Amino acid sequence: MKINEMTALELAEKIKCREISCTDAVEAVSKAIEEKDEKYNCYVHFDSNVAFENAEKAQKMIDNGKANSPLAGVPVAIKDNICTKGDITSCASKILYNFRPPYDATVIKKINAAGIIPCGKVNMDEFAMGSTTETSYYGATKNPWNTERVPGGSSGGAAAAVAADECLIALGSDTGGSIRQPCSFCGVTGLKPTYGAVSRYGLIAYASSLDQIGPIGKNALDVAAMFSVISGKDEKDATSMNGNPFTLEDIKNAKDLKGKKIGIPSDYFGEGISKDVSESVMAAAKTLGELGAETEEFSMPIVKYAIPTYYIIACAEACSNLSRFDGIKYGYKSPKAENLRDVYFKSRSEGFGMEVKKRIMLGNFVLSSGYFDAYYKKALKVKGLIVKAFNEAFEKYDFLLGPVAPTTALKIGKGLSDPLKMYLGDIYTVMINIAGLPSLALPCGFDSENMPVGMQLIGRPFDEKTILSAGNAYQSATDWHKKKPNLI
Repeated sequence: MKINEMTALELAEKIKCREISCTDAVEAVSKAIEEKDEKYNCYVHFDSNVAFENAEKAQKMIDNGKANSPLAGVPVAIKDNICTKGDITSCASKILYNFRPPYDATVIKKINAAGIIPCGKVNMDEFAMGSTTETSYYGATKNPWNTERVPGGSSGGAAAAVAADECLIALGSDTGGSIRQPCSFCGVTGLKPTYGAVSRYGLIAYASSLDQIGPIGKNALDVAAMFSVISGKDEKDATSMNGNPFTLEDIKNAKDLKGKKIGIPSDYFGEGISKDVSESVMAAAKTLGELGAETEEFSMPIVKYAIPTYYIIACAEACSNLSRFDGIKYGYKSPKAENLRDVYFKSRSEGFGMEVKKRIMLGNFVLSSGYFDAYYKKALKVKGLIVKAFNEAFEKYDFLLGPVAPTTALKIGKGLSDPLKMYLGDIYTVMINIAGLPSLALPCGFDSENMPVGMQLIGRPFDEKTILSAGNAYQSATDWHKKKPNLI
C-alpha cells in the first residue's frame, strides 16, 4: 500500500516505529498532488519547500520524544479559511488573494505542537458560502468518484483530497453542513464538533454563532484522533470550552451498541429525498440494530423551518463579518478607485463573487430597520424552538440518525443554476449548527450511479465520544468507508 493510501493512524504508527519518515510522508502527498490535482483541483496553495521544512521539524520533535500525539508525523491539508502564519489564506476569494496572516489559528498551533505537519491549503466555496465548491475564485473542485459531479461544499477541497488520496486527513469548517455534506458526496468521514469544542480563533468567520472547525478523514478513528488534538478551551476564543475527554481506546473498545437507543426523525424522509439515499440510511439503521442498538422513528416537525431560519441568521452574521474586507487594511484594492467611496464600493464589487454578494445583501435586508422584527428576531425565536426540539429528543435517545443530504452529488453547474434547490439541499444539516450539536458523517452506501451516500449520527452537546464510538462500531461491521474511486 502506498503511503498516501494509508489511514492517518496507520501512517502514524509506521512513523513511530521508524519504518517511514516524516519526509517520506510529505513526499508521498506531494507526489500525489503533482500527479492528480490538475484533474481534481483540490488544492489552492501548496508549497513543497514549506511542507518539507515542516516535516523536518516534526521529525525532530518525534526523535526527541516531544511529539506524543496519535497522529505525530502525519501531513494534514488545511481548508483555505484557517489562518496559517505567513502562508496565503484567501478563503478561495479574490478579495483576499494575497493575504498572509501574521499569526496561526489555534488549531494550527495545536497540530504543530503535536508534531502533525500542515501540508497545503485546500479549495472551498468562497468565504465558505456554498454547497458545491463551485464559487471558489480558483475554480471548481471535481468529485473523485465522477469528475462531472461536485464534491459538495464548502469544504469540498478537503473531502475530495481525502477521497483522492491527495492527503491522509484534513481540517475543514462547518457552518451549515460544510464538513458533513462533502463527506457524504465524496464517501469519506467527517466530524462537525459541538459549538465551542474547538477554538475558532484564526478561522475567518462566515457566521460566528454557527461556524465550527472539524476533521475530515478516511474513517471514524482517524477523525477521533484529530479531534482529540484540536479540541479544548482556548483563552483567545471566549466561546470555547473543555468538553468530555476520551481516549482512542475508548472509541476502539466500543464494538457494539448494546443499551443505546437511536432516534430517527421521520421528517427527514419526506418529500425531496431520493430513494437510494433513503434506503441506504435505513439499511444502516438496520445494521446499527444488529449491533445491539434499539432504533425508533419519531416526529420532529420543526425541520420545515430549518432552512429559512439558518439562512436568515447566517446571512445576517455574514454581512457583519465581511464588512471588514473594504480594500483599506488588506486584500484586494480596486485600481479603478479615484476616491475613498470608490475604494469601498469598487473593491468590494470587484473582489466578492456573486454568491457572497447575494448573502451580504440578504443579511443587510433582514437586519434593516423595517424588517429586523419580521425576519431576524423571528429567526432567533425559531432557533430556540429548534434547540428545544433536540433537547426533548435527547431525553429519549442517546443519539439520532439521519441522512446528510437528500441526494447524492449533483452535476457541476446544476446547483448554481438553481440556487433554491442548492439551499434546500442543506435541510438535514443546518439544524445541527443552529442547535450547536456534534454530528458525524460517514458513508453508508451508493446510489444507482455508483455515487456515495452518507448518513449522520447526531449527538448531545459535547458527547462526541458516543457518536464516534457508534461510527467506529458501524465501520467495523461494514466496508463502505473502504471503497475507493477509480483514480487516475
